[in-house]
Amino acid sequence: MNPEESHHESEEGVQMPIPTAWPITTALGVTLIALGLVTSLFVSLVGVVVGLAGAIGWFRDVFPIPKHELVPFAPELRIAAIKTTRRKISHLALGEAGHRTTYPMKVHRYSSGILGGLAGGAAMAILAMVYGWFAQHSIWYPVNLLAAAGLPSMATADLEVLRQFSAGALVVAVISHGAISILVGLLYTVILPMLPAGFEWFWGGIMVPLLWTAILVPTFALVNPALAARVDWPWFVICQVAFGVVGGFVVFKSEKVETMQTWSLAERMGVEAIQDKKNE
Repeated sequence: MNPEESHHESEEGVQMPIPTAWPITTALGVTLIALGLVTSLFVSLVGVVVGLAGAIGWFRDVFPIPKHELVPFAPELRIAAIKTTRRKISHLALGEAGHRTTYPMKVHRYSSGILGGLAGGAAMAILAMVYGWFAQHSIWYPVNLLAAAGLPSMATADLEVLRQFSAGALVVAVISHGAISILVGLLYTVILPMLPAGFEWFWGGIMVPLLWTAILVPTFALVNPALAARVDWPWFVICQVAFGVVGGFVVFKSEKVETMQTWSLAERMGVEAIQDKKNE
């Protein structure tokens, strides 16, 4: 320990400079002086007074004798017992050429995404038709609203027309709803393995549909103005969550397959399989 450290330390604690507000007061005065150059001379005069007062106070805290205060040493802390957990860490294995394997290492089959999308789309369609029956006394009301994105006649139709059956609207609604449901189901095959373990049902079935709905809201007025003008948001959110719960459950329960990131280039191209056939 050098003499300077022994001068400031004792058995009770350490001598530290006292807290002071004079440095920030001086800085405020300098700031007001600069601000007065572009505003008013009065602001600069106030800055001179404030800065001078701060400089004098700061000087008196340092000279002729620096002002210190005794800061006692912290009491000895007893180290708490280390808590263990039964949760396991999934270590990523090395991939091809020593590169680290990227997550996820296993994904669900694309076929499960198609089935999950169709199942979720069916659940969503049933709830939508239930809403149409109770709200407008017609199961074709939500079907015609969905078809309004592709049929201009439905986009400008009144309530009476929207309550009636239309073969063209049914075809457009089934194709668009089925295609979107399958695409979202395929997306679930990639998303679910990356969600927190043990909470896939919550994130995939509830949070993802809510985020998806929040993204769709600003685009409704452009894609489907008729649906945006007549949509019942509570029912719409319920239908989205129903899709996520049913579709996510189907995908989650399906078998996972390993990704090809750890395969060699020959295995990806099937070269080894061709060589095996020649050897046979």
